[in-house]
Amino acid sequence: MSFASHLKKQIFIQAQNVVPQHQLSRVVGKLAASENPLIKNVVISAFKAQYGIDMSIAEQTNALKFKSFNDFFTRSLKNGVREIDADPQSIISPADGAISQIGTIESGDIFQAKGQKFTVDHLIADPQLAAPFKNGQFATVYLSPKDYHRVHMPFAGTLTETLYVPGELFSVNQTTAENIPGLFARNERMVCLFDTSVGRMAVVLVGAMIVAGIETVATGKVKPTGRLEVNQHDLFLEKGAELGRFYLGSTAIVLFEENKMQWDDAFKATTEVEMGKALGHLI
Repeated sequence: MSFASHLKKQIFIQAQNVVPQHQLSRVVGKLAASENPLIKNVVISAFKAQYGIDMSIAEQTNALKFKSFNDFFTRSLKNGVREIDADPQSIISPADGAISQIGTIESGDIFQAKGQKFTVDHLIADPQLAAPFKNGQFATVYLSPKDYHRVHMPFAGTLTETLYVPGELFSVNQTTAENIPGLFARNERMVCLFDTSVGRMAVVLVGAMIVAGIETVATGKVKPTGRLEVNQHDLFLEKGAELGRFYLGSTAIVLFEENKMQWDDAFKATTEVEMGKALGHLI
C-alpha cells in the first residue's frame, strides 16, 4: 500500500470518531423521506447514476415514480427475479450483497477481519440469549448501496424475540471492518431471534453511518431510543419471507447453533451473493 493510500485510509478511520454520527443520520433520514418531487427526484437520479442501479429487475422500473428516496431504496423486485432455493435442507442468503466473513464461531468469538473480532455476547447484547451460538456458525453479508435492501429469512422459524440495541454508527465497509475493533457489536442494531426445527437461529440487522433506519415485519420502523429494548413475539416466517429492510445500506449477520448446519465451501470473503441462493445446508 502506498503512503498516500495509507494516509487516506487513516483519515477516513479517524473521521468516523469525530463526525456527529447520529445527527448526520437523522438529517439524511429527513432528506430520504422527503416527498417533495424536486428534492426526491434529484436525489434518486444522482444516486442511480452514481451506483449504476439496475431498475430492470425492480417491480417499478421508473425510479422517479417512487414517492420518496426511501421508497426507491427499499424497492421490491419483480416476481421470479430471486428464486428461493427449494431444498428443505438449505440455508439461503438473507440478502443481495457480498460475504464479508463466513465460518465458525470460536468459543464465542466471531471473526470480523484480519486482526479484528467481536463476541457473540456483545453482538446479541444478552449473554443468556447468546449462549446457544457460542460455538456455532455465522455468516456476515454486506449490502452495498447498489443492492436490493430487503432482508429475508435464511431458514424457516418462529420469531421469539427482537432486541433493539443502541450503539454507534460507523461505516461498515472493508476499511472500517479491518480497523475498528468490534465494529458490528458496537453499531446500532436489531437482533431477531428464532426457534427453528434445528434449534436457535439469529438474524442481526446492523446499522451504519447515514443509515436512516431499520425496519422489521414485527416491529415496524425502529425508533432509536438510546436504550436496550426487548420485545417478545410469536411470529412464524417461512424461508425466504421478508424479515426487514434497511433505509440505506448495511449488514446482516446470520447465526446458527453448533453442529446444526455447515456453509458450502464455495463461499468466502468478498463472494457476491443473491437473496434466495443456498449458502449452506443442514448437517
